[in-house]
Amino acid sequence: MENYTMEGRTYRYYGQEAPLYPFGYGLSYTTFRYRDLVLSPPVLPVCANLSVSVVLENTGQRDGEEVVQLYLRWEQSSVPVPRWQLVAFRRVAVPAGRETKLSFQVVAEQRAVWAQDWRLEPGTFTLFAGGQQPGQQTRVPSEVLSAQFTVTGAARPLRGC
Repeated sequence: MENYTMEGRTYRYYGQEAPLYPFGYGLSYTTFRYRDLVLSPPVLPVCANLSVSVVLENTGQRDGEEVVQLYLRWEQSSVPVPRWQLVAFRRVAVPAGRETKLSFQVVAEQRAVWAQDWRLEPGTFTLFAGGQQPGQQTRVPSEVLSAQFTVTGAARPLRGC
């Protein structure tokens, strides 16, 4: 192999072809429903952490496990950023007909962008919560909820927080 241009490839992804099995892909003998995605606070200072909660309900007839995934999307950035970035996940067992409320912390460091140094920038962000990547077209449907939050203040180096 002598083609070292690496076009469409980075250390994070290979952009030429869709993956055979996307992250979060899997089958279950039950069904789940996501609801009540809450971001707190919805407006936060540039160095603050975000609290996230979501309710997962097993709507099927069997006990089951689901991997709840949180993804972050920058709505604007001064530098190129991923389309979305996995910031948290948790495997949770939910008995049939029951629900559970999950809580997560998205720390400021997870919003940092690389611009000759790790920096935190103000702006609008979208957080996705569900059983798969946002926008994923799979044969097995899974809900993905989304909510926006705003980061205020001046951009600053991550180490300054």
